[in-house]
Amino acid sequence: MPHKRKPSESELRSIVLNAIAYASVKSSRAILKIEDGSTDEEIRARYRESGKDLFDYFLTYCGDPASTAHQCHNRHYSVVAEEQFRNRTLQKERMNSGWRYQYIAKDGASHTGRFSSVSDTGKQEADFTVTVGYRELKGQLAIYVSVKNRANTVGGQDFPKAIRAMEDVAINDMNRACPYLCVFGIAMDKGGRSVRREKKTNQPYSVNTEIWKSTFFWPFFTNCSYDEIITTVLTMLLETEKPETMHVPIPAELIESFGDCCRKRGLVDDKGIFNDPFKLVNLFCGVAK
Repeated sequence: MPHKRKPSESELRSIVLNAIAYASVKSSRAILKIEDGSTDEEIRARYRESGKDLFDYFLTYCGDPASTAHQCHNRHYSVVAEEQFRNRTLQKERMNSGWRYQYIAKDGASHTGRFSSVSDTGKQEADFTVTVGYRELKGQLAIYVSVKNRANTVGGQDFPKAIRAMEDVAINDMNRACPYLCVFGIAMDKGGRSVRREKKTNQPYSVNTEIWKSTFFWPFFTNCSYDEIITTVLTMLLETEKPETMHVPIPAELIESFGDCCRKRGLVDDKGIFNDPFKLVNLFCGVAK
């Protein structure tokens, strides 16, 4: 089934803008380990636990103990907590990018008129599924898609496990009434469509699972080229974001929990200021317990 239309420039900009917002919210919840459906009290409890986790991160990844203790001296714990949170968030940026491109692919597919249905799977192994008319089958084909930033994300010894997990989702989907194909969509590596094979036997890991790199992936689902998608993402980021890491609001409960950890260890004075760098360096070096 061919595409019936291509998203207009304004539609594509809207899709990308929504994707940026979606990824920001999704990654914020993931960084703080907030489960969907959590109550307000459960969320506050998770914030407090996240503050303790951040303090542990602060001690474990301090770098140079002397320099870190010196940098913290005479500073309020809230400032240090915010810096540590941002440092930790940098490690999660790839996750944010993946959710952004997942949303763009799914929402873009909905605008082309090519697919009978486009929906979330609700499963970690597959990001979304589409149903498309298929001439050779004279019927429909269900495609289960997992979006990855780079091809090396689905390489090595874990690849057969990833295939099995994807195919289990397809096989056990009670709503599927047609043949299926599983696709690992690569958002940013240029290339076409391929089947991954075992090196020793040259046999496909699975005839039902393929790798679609960006040159094939984006036109198939969105009727837009890889370059069009990336250029639009950059345009919208320039209009909406600062050229830093993703902006994740830091809950006050998290910062206060970090401060409580500092107070319990005697690291700050009654105003919350790191007033003794030697106590901090002893903690970094494992002298203080």
